[in-house]
Amino acid sequence: MAITSARHRVIKRAVDLLTATALLVFGTPLCFFVGALIKLEDGGPIMFRQVRVGRRGSLFTLYKLRSMRTDAETGGPQWAAIDDERVTGIGWWIRALRIDEIPQAWNVLRGHMSLVGPRPERPEFVDVLREEIVGYDRRLVVRPGITGWAQVNQIYAGTVDDARVKLGYDLEYLERYSIWLDLRIMLRTARIILLGWGGTSGKTA
Repeated sequence: MAITSARHRVIKRAVDLLTATALLVFGTPLCFFVGALIKLEDGGPIMFRQVRVGRRGSLFTLYKLRSMRTDAETGGPQWAAIDDERVTGIGWWIRALRIDEIPQAWNVLRGHMSLVGPRPERPEFVDVLREEIVGYDRRLVVRPGITGWAQVNQIYAGTVDDARVKLGYDLEYLERYSIWLDLRIMLRTARIILLGWGGTSGKTA
């Protein structure tokens, strides 16, 4: 897999650090403003923290602006979905514009994530997917990403079959990796943010 070469890792990491720093510098004021709206809406916490599976199976805490109700998972872990009824009013807008993802730039700076890569899953779901999908762990050879090839090609993975399709995109990304592919993915992500998924407001997982 080309992405595992030392030269590509160094270049990719340099791009991650520069872009994540810029994202935090310019995005932090927006996060403060949105955070105030989140607090005013229901009085709950502004930040959302969740354990995810990273490179080589390591666990880390992912940071996002909270977009769901505080009681979103009282019944246990659930797959996210389009038009998820657990999403708050402010949450709908910040998810559509991907503002909720800005704090993940901190995860990138800390080395937990990359700008582009397979989306990090929750340990509870990874345990299931490892059992159901042959070769699932191959996507864990690199840092997970804020966006990725699977994210710009498929909407939410809400079932094992959906996850199997997304794995195909993740493995294709690993085989085809280049700085230019990362740039293409970031441009497609920007297009989705501006125009919505296929002209709608759907959000990738």
